[in-house]
Amino acid sequence: MKIFTASLFLLFSHLLMAQTDFIGDPPHFPGHPRILLLKGEEEVIKTTIGGNVIWGKMHQAILDESDHISGLPPVERIKIGRRLLDKSREALRRLFFLSYAWRTTRDLKYLRRGEKEMLAIAAFSDWNPSHFLDVAEMTMALSIGYDWLYDDLSPASRSIIKQAIIEKGIRPSLDPRSNSNWLRAEHNWNQVCNAGMTYGALAIYEDDPALAKQVINRAIENVVYAMKAMGPDGNYPEGYGYWGYGTSFNVMLISALDKAFGKDFGLSEMPGFLKTAAFLENMTGPANQPFNFSDSHANGGIEPAMFWFAQKNADPSLLWVERSRLLTEVPQKHVNDRLLPAMMIWGKDIRIGNIRPPKATLWVGRGANPVALMRTSWTDSAAIYVGMKGGSAGINHAHMDVGAFVMDAGGVRWAMDLGAQDYESLESKGMQIFGRTQDAQRWTIFRYVNQAHNTLTINDQHQRVAGFAPITGASSSIDFMNAVTDLSEIYKGAVAKARRGIAIVDRQWVVVRDEIETGDTAAIVRWTLVTPAAVTVTDNRNAVLTQSGQRLMMRVDAPGEVVLRTWPTDPPPNSYDAPNPGTIRTGFELRLPARTKTSITVSLIPEKAATAANKNIGPLSSWKQDNLIK
Repeated sequence: MKIFTASLFLLFSHLLMAQTDFIGDPPHFPGHPRILLLKGEEEVIKTTIGGNVIWGKMHQAILDESDHISGLPPVERIKIGRRLLDKSREALRRLFFLSYAWRTTRDLKYLRRGEKEMLAIAAFSDWNPSHFLDVAEMTMALSIGYDWLYDDLSPASRSIIKQAIIEKGIRPSLDPRSNSNWLRAEHNWNQVCNAGMTYGALAIYEDDPALAKQVINRAIENVVYAMKAMGPDGNYPEGYGYWGYGTSFNVMLISALDKAFGKDFGLSEMPGFLKTAAFLENMTGPANQPFNFSDSHANGGIEPAMFWFAQKNADPSLLWVERSRLLTEVPQKHVNDRLLPAMMIWGKDIRIGNIRPPKATLWVGRGANPVALMRTSWTDSAAIYVGMKGGSAGINHAHMDVGAFVMDAGGVRWAMDLGAQDYESLESKGMQIFGRTQDAQRWTIFRYVNQAHNTLTINDQHQRVAGFAPITGASSSIDFMNAVTDLSEIYKGAVAKARRGIAIVDRQWVVVRDEIETGDTAAIVRWTLVTPAAVTVTDNRNAVLTQSGQRLMMRVDAPGEVVLRTWPTDPPPNSYDAPNPGTIRTGFELRLPARTKTSITVSLIPEKAATAANKNIGPLSSWKQDNLIK
């Protein structure tokens, strides 16, 4: 068995060596430091922070946090469940911060503390290759520290750290048992792991050029499998949270290649990639919360990669949300972002005060998980915002949230998504949470299923994992901004057809219209809205939602007997579902006879628009559609 395994390993290694040689023999490969920031380029950052108060404060926050790190014991090899990932991420944060502090101040305390951290990590028995994200981030951490501190490390430390990068980082990545689930994956693992290994290869390039070239060429060849998922428009299928992971590391990879070789080998030209910054920007509403579909959390943060996109696209308006965070949030709020020093590199030429808001108020992205993101204003904090999605529950990290939406008005979020649950809280109970089949254990988790999202549930059944819902049309019309998705495949077998349209009417209120055609059997349709507001049902077709001193009217227009009600968001009694305090579900159930066509219209009306919300909403076939969806 050992001989067989070794033979497979040698065969796989041979195949890797036979890959396309993208980088060749670079004629002017830089010495250390060569990753992201060449020798002397820190002077531009120092000039920027000296001439701009905001950048100066961010720089000081990184130094202050580096001082705090200096007083902590080094990271220890302590796993949580099957992961060492939180330690790898902390190692990357510490070493990126300390290395940045050393290069911008030349204060020896940062050099010595960074060296101590790297030697402690190098002494780990391994970096947990069974969960290769852990290895990838740890390799990136030591590679930045090794490269940026290289000239001033002792020869003995250099040797120890270099060997750790090679033996505990790079070489495990050549083993098919370690790389089979990320090398050509169409999700964030590909981006993170190929980036981490490339950083390792760049760090030790002169010591083992053949190995380094093999790893870098492999990354260039394979990271495109994940990047393709962002085509054609830039929406990231795994949602807001994993954009911040996968895309950020993708940018770290491209930026490092560009700095070392003077080109990115066409990676940034992949369809949809440069457009993905607009996706992320439009995903944040006026209430300063993201549209957190799939495994994303309810709060956002600054995204350093957006500064790279703004520079690459020559479009500072992509930074409107980042600008708001820099101007309104204390710098210390951002020091837990392990990639924060990269913002100082990519943003050093950007004048925060000159950033203007985007012009478009509707953004539509096709692809595996299509979205429509609309708002009445970029500058009014009380603006109306709606994010709606189609797509599929069969995508990595997806929920059964097809057709779901979020809504902001008056500076607060009215229609919300409960978001992700901590993985370890589930895996520690024996849950298999990443299955994508219809009967996967994932769909026993409350937050993941359609009953807990702002969408439809038919006959109390789960949405079909194999189904896909395209966004079929949209309009940026100022008086009826809207998007429509076809949910028919999602509810195949329960109803014959199902379509949902959502519109912002006259820039004042929101309407959700569902059109359903039943087949040979009757159907019970549940319409659900999850909200952090207090809900008062005033009669069978009207309710009032109240929060933060504001009110939202909810009005139902549907045939037959409708009884508005509420349901708790307390999960079913079991040992693994997380609680959802401060939230509630409201909505209604409607019994539809067989072989009938039914329309359901729900209006969501801010109190100040109560008298204006009297427009008749016609069928979806009459909704004006721009030529946006092909």
